[in-house]
Amino acid sequence: MESPQDIPIYANVDNRIGIVGRRANLLNKLSRQYPSKTIIAKADVANLEEIEQAINTLHKELTHFDLVIMCAGVGDINTTLDYAIERPAIDTNVVGWTYVIDKLYCIFEQQGFGHLVAISSVGGLRGEPAAPAYSATKAYQINYMEAIRKKAFKNGGRITVTDIRPGLVDTAMAKGEGLFWVMPVEKVSNQIISAIHKKKSKVYVTKQWHILAFIYKNLPFSIFKRL
Repeated sequence: MESPQDIPIYANVDNRIGIVGRRANLLNKLSRQYPSKTIIAKADVANLEEIEQAINTLHKELTHFDLVIMCAGVGDINTTLDYAIERPAIDTNVVGWTYVIDKLYCIFEQQGFGHLVAISSVGGLRGEPAAPAYSATKAYQINYMEAIRKKAFKNGGRITVTDIRPGLVDTAMAKGEGLFWVMPVEKVSNQIISAIHKKKSKVYVTKQWHILAFIYKNLPFSIFKRL
């Protein structure tokens, strides 16, 4: 479950890489580029039957998972509070996301080892009226990952759990006007890979967001509401 920009670095060493995604054209492109390294499975995380079958297929083929990166999330600007716009974020960022995290953690427990990584977002630190469901669902992911980290610790620390919290990245997910501090994809992906390698429990990317996140999270609402 690597994101496409991570593949070249992981594929340059002696790894076998399972990739799950909903866009067959991108999956096939990666499979052709790294035919001896990659195993692909098409599934939409919001479709629980599809995603279960995909995970089971990869697990059977690979026999075990050492590292899994869960990167799935959607969100749209919704100033009118149209529920039809909010629903995909809830289905993907909460329902499907939780199903995958739970299934993967249980696989790691059965193995007795593993590293579970999830890409959440600094967008989950506070509620934003431009995209309420996105900020709320990312807050859910942040808190869920904290619960999983605590669970892993209490179970002996055999499973490593990492929460990656990116700021705005120069992708199609960066929506709206007056966006602040939009970071290039390559810089962000390199810092994500570094944090995974160091087995960080949580990390903001890029690094400048560590300070900004602290200020943003602790800003009094009387000030925050005016921003």
